[in-house]
Order: sequence, then C-alpha cells, then structure tokens
Amino acid sequence: MLKALIVDDEPLARDELAYLLRRTGRVQIVGEADRLDTALRLLAELKPDVVFLDIQLAEESGMDMARKLSEQSPEKKVEIVFATAYDEYALQAFELNASDYVLKPFEESRIKRSVDKVARLIELRESREAAASSRATLRLDRLDRLPVSVDDRIMLLAVDRIDYIGFEDGKTVIAADDKVYRVNEPLSTLERKLENSPFFRVHRAYIVNLDAVVEIQPWFHSTCNLIMRNGSSVPVSRTYLKELKQLLGF
Repeated sequence: MLKALIVDDEPLARDELAYLLRRTGRVQIVGEADRLDTALRLLAELKPDVVFLDIQLAEESGMDMARKLSEQSPEKKVEIVFATAYDEYALQAFELNASDYVLKPFEESRIKRSVDKVARLIELRESREAAASSRATLRLDRLDRLPVSVDDRIMLLAVDRIDYIGFEDGKTVIAADDKVYRVNEPLSTLERKLENSPFFRVHRAYIVNLDAVVEIQPWFHSTCNLIMRNGSSVPVSRTYLKELKQLLGF
C-alpha cells in the first residue's frame, strides 16, 4: 500500500483526488495540505511514499516544494506526481524528476495508471538498493587474497587477478597474472574458500572468475567455451550452462 500526501489549496480537488486514489485499492491517504509549510511538516512527520502536488497554491508554487524534494538524498526520496490544471509546466516538472504529471479534471483511469507507475518506480528503486546493499555486504565478506601451497611455499594470490582454477593432468592449477601455478589444495577446497567471490563452477574440472570472462564461444552439443582475459579457453559443460547464462545475461 502506497502512503500518499495530497497538496492542493482547493478542498474539492483534494477530495476528488483522494476518492480516486482510494478507489485504486493501492493507496492510503496519510495527509492533506493546502500550503507548502504544512506540506513540508507533514512530509517529515508522515514519511509518505508519494506526494500528489498541485502547482498553483494560492500565492505559492508547488515547484518550490518539488525543488526541495529533488535535492534530497536517495534514501529519503519521495516520488512526486504533479496533479494540476496547467499543462505548460510539464517540462519543468520532469526536469525536477517528477514521476508523473496528471491534468485536472481527473480521470479515474489516468489516476490508476499514475499509481501503477509510481508503484513500479518504488519497487525498482528498492530492488536496486537491495542489490547494492547485497554487493556491499559481499565485498565486506569477500576474500581479498587466497593463500595456496606451491611446492614448499605459501603464496598469497590476489583473488581479483585469478582468471580460473582447474584440475589438469592430475593437479590443481590456478591461472593468475599470466602465470599458471600448480598447487597442493583440492579444487573443491579452493571453491569453498572463494564462495563469496565472483567465482562460478562451469565444469567438473573448472571454476572461473566471472569478472575475467571476455568472450563466450559456442561449442558442440549446446555447450560453450569461455575466453578469459589472459587468452585461455575454459570449457563449460551443459550441467552448468543454464545458470551461467543467467549470471552473465546471454
């Protein structure tokens, strides 16, 4: 349910808009105002999702409130829908990042479309914010350097410089910085260590750094090869192909 604040100095216009918004079944009217100072106070108190804002408010302009809202930080963003009798301000409205511009007299179908649009915009913004938060958490948990045993030494390899890890000729190998290291750890052990990094198993014998993939080459039997930034080719088996397509978007 969207929480809405209506700002209009005409009581009948406010009543009509409130009625049409409630008719959508998706909007809760949390407040009404006929002046900008009242509207700004209610905005801070009620924290609505969307403001339906008239442009002409007695001796004030709704554009002034829109400018204040457009300057707010993303986490405080409120969607703005101009609900007005004047069509000549549409360009200015959208320059202020208004979500929609609805003309009086209001039509129920138009109000419904506006509510649907606002709901989609909010859903999209929340989805982006959640994804950004998830990526930030992942970066905090991510292993920066991978300790591996090479002969009688312990080497610390920068994770973001690793192209792939594979099992070749009976030995685990790590391709990083145009070198190939033969290491003592099993492939499965290294895969567990890298579970919070952009590594993905593409074959029973290979896991790759998805950030290091530069090309995808189709291969026989609905499979493909991945060309890595170091020029090497890594096979992808059909078992992992569907999920890989979703991750890389191809």
